[in-house]
Amino acid sequence: MAPATLLGSTGAPSADALLDRFGRRAVDLRVSLTERCNLRCTYCMPAAGLPFAPDDALMTAPEIERLVRIGTARFGVRKVRFTGGEPMLRHDLVDVIARCAALPDAPELSLTTNAIGLAHRASALYAAGLRRVNVSLDTVDPDVFTEVTRRPFLDKVIAGLSAAHDAGLAIKVNAVLLRGVNDHLAPDLLDWCLERGYELRFIEQMPLDPDHAWDRTSMVTAAETRAALSRTVRLEPDEAPRDGAPAERFRVLSPAGTLLGTIGIIASITESFCADCTRTRLTADGHVRSCLFSDDETDVLGPMRAGATDDEVAELWQRAMWAKPRDHGDDTDDLVHPTRGMSAIGG
Repeated sequence: MAPATLLGSTGAPSADALLDRFGRRAVDLRVSLTERCNLRCTYCMPAAGLPFAPDDALMTAPEIERLVRIGTARFGVRKVRFTGGEPMLRHDLVDVIARCAALPDAPELSLTTNAIGLAHRASALYAAGLRRVNVSLDTVDPDVFTEVTRRPFLDKVIAGLSAAHDAGLAIKVNAVLLRGVNDHLAPDLLDWCLERGYELRFIEQMPLDPDHAWDRTSMVTAAETRAALSRTVRLEPDEAPRDGAPAERFRVLSPAGTLLGTIGIIASITESFCADCTRTRLTADGHVRSCLFSDDETDVLGPMRAGATDDEVAELWQRAMWAKPRDHGDDTDDLVHPTRGMSAIGG
């Protein structure tokens, strides 16, 4: 329980912070910009796609700016990552970035993307204030890429990565390993990223598929990933503070001990980091989610459009975070499979 001095008469936190009942403070904001995507990854979306919210139900650029301003100025949010769906499908993406970069308490801005279309917008995004992209790429084998994404667009992704590098954007590559599909290619993807200076991050597959077909027994675990990589390289824990980051970072060394780079491994299911979570989320339709693995949402866009003041919006946001669960039940049989899939929630 948080100290009594942080509580108002209603039992919710009165300090200007996004606190929860377990002493955690959210300073990392994920903002989904759209539910739409131009890929159909097997672990994220059915081949036929999903019904998406109409455009007028989604946050506009000024509304996103307002919420990010409340987050940074009032709650001390330091980092904002824009997600989706595929945020590159927003025609006003550069405007969204520019608005948030111009705020008085401007946060560090990053973007999660599949990089399709990034080749044509990387320079403009950097000029607007974006500083990093996290690119989803599960393999560099063209046939396997098509199998996983159901689209033959690997060349577009690689072109987007190259353009991002040339524009000066820092690059992380996010990969999900699927048993019997691309797990045997993990060392090849690592070599490919190391050669180009991209930091690779392996992410355990999470129960965020709309078909609810996820099965813990078929998931490639972080331990299995480390074992597979260790057959060709040496992994040593990075001594830099994790500071609430979801990825455990490792230094990658050759068998002879030469430093090759770093990687991150996100063990969302098997090695929970809930106790150190610093994240808060806004869905594309303007709902606060305190936890990725939860169906609890608080609408802030509706009240904003009905005339709510910044104080009223901030209170709604605080109450949503105060109710954040202790964890997502990763060590029990109570792991929540959210009703909304990843494309609707935002990463």
